[in-house]
Amino acid sequence: MPELDKECGRRIYEIAERIFPINRSITGNGVRKTLRILKEYLPELTIHEVPSGTEVFDWTVPQEWNCEEAYIENEAGERIIDFKECNLHVLGYSLPMDEWMDWEELKKIVYTQPDQEEVIPYVTSYYEGRSGFCMSEKQKRQLDEKGGRYHAVIKSSLTAGSLTYGECVIPGESEQEIFVSTYVCHPSMANNECSGPALSVYLANLVKTMHRRYTYRFVFIPETIGSITYLSKNYRYLQDHMLAGFLLSCVGDDRTYSMVETRYGDTITDRLLRNVLHYVSPGYCHYTFLDRGSDERQYNAPGIDLPVCTFCRSKYGEYPEYHTSADDLNLVSPAGFRGSLEVMCRCIEVLEHNDKYQISVFCEPMLSKRKLQSSISQKGNYAQVMRLRNFIAYADGKNDLLRIAERIGESVYDLLPIVEELKACELI
Repeated sequence: MPELDKECGRRIYEIAERIFPINRSITGNGVRKTLRILKEYLPELTIHEVPSGTEVFDWTVPQEWNCEEAYIENEAGERIIDFKECNLHVLGYSLPMDEWMDWEELKKIVYTQPDQEEVIPYVTSYYEGRSGFCMSEKQKRQLDEKGGRYHAVIKSSLTAGSLTYGECVIPGESEQEIFVSTYVCHPSMANNECSGPALSVYLANLVKTMHRRYTYRFVFIPETIGSITYLSKNYRYLQDHMLAGFLLSCVGDDRTYSMVETRYGDTITDRLLRNVLHYVSPGYCHYTFLDRGSDERQYNAPGIDLPVCTFCRSKYGEYPEYHTSADDLNLVSPAGFRGSLEVMCRCIEVLEHNDKYQISVFCEPMLSKRKLQSSISQKGNYAQVMRLRNFIAYADGKNDLLRIAERIGESVYDLLPIVEELKACELI
């Protein structure tokens, strides 16, 4: 991989900042607007439309939802909540409404997060028609005390349209692929929504500049129904060509790193992420497939069985700001983005060099004559030499680089310079 620019974290943050205000859902103009912006950074991105009503495995592509305006105003005409100020104020996929209601009636369709009284929750109802609003628990309590009548307005549409997704394929020497997926279906939440697409387009542009052994496929899809739709069209090709896959979600904060395993936790992607994260951040959070919750569910479903792990900083559902208005641009940072980018670059570089290596001489090679160790032997100087010798001991043509790293207890990324040294000396 090329050396990372010092400003890479800031540039990724700026992409996330740009798409943050957009009201997105699993369908609609917000998704299209987001993908058009991402295409400015990644011109190779192609945008696809799948019509409402299309059967995709056990699901059906839903009608398209768009919302222009939503608010609640009091009898004095003062807006107490307004979709234009925060797009989380409207229940996702709300049907249109325009009614005057007593507070006691209205509050039946108002959603809050009682255990976090200051935040506005993100709530949706994709597959059952209803209307609703979201506000903070604190504001709801204040309205409980006031009572009164309120004008509730949602100017939305639910019509035959399409589901929109983006895809970018960057060819390599081989048709075997590295797959990167992220989602574009949540409204204004920085870490849970904007971080994955922002990191993905930046990573794709880095991949374009490097020598590629493998082909790279980046997809930008609505969560769940988007991955199901994409797989219904492409799963057999992916099964035949995917070497490793990553789902990028919640990658912008600067807390810990996290991964969610595949169904059995035994793919090359599982092994790679476990090794890289262990040496980058020994306290990283490791989750099994039983802790799944995003599109790893679809990629690892029985019969699909693709080697896709989820990579996060703070895992979705595990940090307090998740699915609330507190997941704003203050939660993500250039440093957080840079750290996630470094992890993904390490993974890609290892995959590009993950061959089976065979030592070219019989018995133990003489390292000192090749300047691979000092001709002076002294206690305390053995560690680096032993790493080299351990690598050679398992370079028997049976083990790939990742398997050698696991066997000798080393960072697979840190073995890359050893590979280059031994190649230069024609020892492997």
